[in-house]
Amino acid sequence: MSKLWILVFGATMETLSMVFFSTLFSLILGLPLGILLSATSPEDQGGIIPHPVLNNVLGRIVNVLRSFPFIILMILLFPLSRLLIGTSIGTTATIVPLSIAAAPFVARVIETALKEVDPGVVQAARAMGSTNFQIVRKVLIPEALPSLVSGITLTIINLIGYSAMAGAIGGGRFGRLGNQVWIPTVPRRHHGSSRCRHPGPR
Repeated sequence: MSKLWILVFGATMETLSMVFFSTLFSLILGLPLGILLSATSPEDQGGIIPHPVLNNVLGRIVNVLRSFPFIILMILLFPLSRLLIGTSIGTTATIVPLSIAAAPFVARVIETALKEVDPGVVQAARAMGSTNFQIVRKVLIPEALPSLVSGITLTIINLIGYSAMAGAIGGGRFGRLGNQVWIPTVPRRHHGSSRCRHPGPR
């Protein structure tokens, strides 16, 4: 039993570390993308610098990345993990696909949260002479902070679920813990096979 708890404790620490760094890097990737998606959206949707073409291209890229199953995305990102980390197997290497898989989700969460800000607040800031950067930093992000916190919480929950699948490439010990724990099984009885004799013609 003590060996089991040691394995569980080690798997917990490993998973927490992996989720923490994956959340951090997904925020670094997703935050600018989400702000850009919100800022370039049409003016009637809260865009402060409307740019339909750029918004459409970014939106399609985010949608494509979000639609990829995580296990397939991990396999496709093997070369990138090997380039950045030096290996494609292990907990550290798993952070790369986890971060990239969560970044589009973070971007959409941030975009939605920023679009929920009252347009009147943005117009008031613009009337006071605020620049676009000041509007984003001092108006949009503070006003959308509760929604942003909720979205980041959902991201962490999704990453914990993804970390279990990461056991396929040796990352996230919870994903492979079942193979390390000996589970006693009830011995099965092997019954001899009986042949059915069909009566032949008499």
